[in-house]
Amino acid sequence: MRAVPAVIRRSLAGNKLFALALIPAVLLRVDAELGYRWQSWFNDSFSYVSAAVTLTPDTSRPSGYPVYLWLLSPFHSYFLVTASQHLMGLLVALMIYALARRRFAAPAWVAVLFTLPVLYDGFEIQLEHLIMTDTLFLFLAFAAVCVLLWSLRPSWRACLVAGLLLGLSTTVRSTGLALIPVFGLYLLIRFAFPGPAEGVGAGGRRGWRALIAGLVACGIAFAGPIVGYEAWYKSAHGEFTMTESTGVFLYSRVMTFADCSRMTLPTDLLALCSSVPPAQRPIAQAYIWTDASPLDRFPPPKFSPTVNKLAEEFAIKAIEAQPLDYARTVGDDTARSFGWNREVFPNGQTYDEYLFGYHSLAIPVSPFRGYSSPEAYYARGNPDTVVVNPFATLIRVYQRYVWLPGTLYGLILLIGLFGIVLRWRRAGRGALLPWLCSVALVVAPAATAEFDYRYVTTAVPFACLAAAMVFGRRARGEQPDAAAGTGASAGAVGVPPGAGGEPGGAPLLPRRVPGSGLSGGLANAGHDQRDLAPDTP
Repeated sequence: MRAVPAVIRRSLAGNKLFALALIPAVLLRVDAELGYRWQSWFNDSFSYVSAAVTLTPDTSRPSGYPVYLWLLSPFHSYFLVTASQHLMGLLVALMIYALARRRFAAPAWVAVLFTLPVLYDGFEIQLEHLIMTDTLFLFLAFAAVCVLLWSLRPSWRACLVAGLLLGLSTTVRSTGLALIPVFGLYLLIRFAFPGPAEGVGAGGRRGWRALIAGLVACGIAFAGPIVGYEAWYKSAHGEFTMTESTGVFLYSRVMTFADCSRMTLPTDLLALCSSVPPAQRPIAQAYIWTDASPLDRFPPPKFSPTVNKLAEEFAIKAIEAQPLDYARTVGDDTARSFGWNREVFPNGQTYDEYLFGYHSLAIPVSPFRGYSSPEAYYARGNPDTVVVNPFATLIRVYQRYVWLPGTLYGLILLIGLFGIVLRWRRAGRGALLPWLCSVALVVAPAATAEFDYRYVTTAVPFACLAAAMVFGRRARGEQPDAAAGTGASAGAVGVPPGAGGEPGGAPLLPRRVPGSGLSGGLANAGHDQRDLAPDTP
């Protein structure tokens, strides 16, 4: 037990700046719990809780998150749900810091700087406090990225773990599917086209064998949770799929511009047309959830194999007939991610649910097993959010003023992109993975459904990681560039050859240049910073 305080002291001594940034972020989340006991509600929350208490997959959304709620249901506590989600948010920031510092040797201030949008964004904190999928999805997908990036050349075991985490994230939110090609591209670049810093013999047949092994391991592990989920869905609804909503959501996407006079449609799709001119049509989600939707012309339920198939066929024909209109619609929605101010979008009700409010969102009355609602049954009590001042006032005012504008998110993406191009031979190739993940997470919803601000909040941490990585001095385990010549040896940077390195690889960066101050010669802050004796001439 004596070793535990010593470990903590050493960790704090090497990461004081991050510890200083972390403590207020923890206190803000504690205040959110005390002010909004013990959860906040979104209009989608109720379907997730219903799926959790019945343990039945929803037909409109993947139900990985309800499974998570079900696993915690024996405790009958929403506090445990939201506290675990706040912890996940803090762990995402920790992963950014750890990768930037330990794996890529970025300066401490840089590593900490790019954790701040995760630690302090008021909308991030509120999203963690919602009974919603986003925080769990972010944690699983981000962990998958970190597993791949932690090693210079990930082993097939690392690919297996990353694939499993990504597969689990996809059962939570289907956007995870958009990350599969990103992971595949990263593995292709990493194994098939190694950089000069990775040593001689990293490519060739050996690289292709490693690539195939990594792709197979990642693919099989990714497919495992998906196949298991679809088998569960089939047992409940008779279809081997994840949802009956992909076509319906894509239909809502194209209905903001679809012109049936420009399309050649079979008879069974004509009922999906609208006589309202595109310029006068409502937002995309209205074509799912309101009476304006032609989908209501079909017998219920709306999320059924027949309706979903017809909606998908119509959407594909609309995209084929009007590709430029589709591209413009996706571009306009994606551009919303980078606005300086948050507009009231898609409507006032939804926008307000992303704010710490003055009272609890009303819980729909739907008697369930002796309780007023599934939400009450889950908690075995009153499921309303209890707003307690002054804690609620503090976090509510904080959220109004402290958050990351979309324009700054765009700037972080640009920093990452320039770093990827300029430092391609070093951290650039690795930073491409989280950078593309961030872009995919804002473009995919705009392309398949509709823009939503919470999708941007989920994408920001990946962009922050990419930007932090490109400031790294050197990836752990890399060999010097060939251009550095034989003089760029371990001894040239103050470490005896073979000391502190990985087996068979180049030595790690020096801990500290002898006789220098913290700002002058620190090359690997956070590790033991003893002064090393000068090399013997």
